Amino acid sequence: MKTTQLRRYTLVDGEYDAFVAWWQSTMPIVRPQAGFTVEFAYGIPETNEFVWAVTADGDEDAFLALEKTYMASPERAAAFDGVPQRVAEYNIRFVQSF
Repeated sequence: MKTTQLRRYTLVDGEYDAFVAWWQSTMPIVRPQAGFTVEFAYGIPETNEFVWAVTADGDEDAFLALEKTYMASPERAAAFDGVPQRVAEYNIRFVQSF
């Protein structure tokens, strides 16, 4: 079993390019090191939106446990160190595939 989390962000005006550059250089490395798989990432520059999906083995509880460990990790802290807040709004949900 695999659990998928869909992450939809509305970015701060004027921060789209900087966010995408940071994300591309960071998340495909840091998330897999923590046991996740980045499934896809798409951006809509005209509306400052960024959408991506991350998966992990197991059910939602297993995902949340893995995420708790990831959020407290020194690797995540280093990835975000000195990075300004570029996300104005987060919409994060578990989704099901059919």
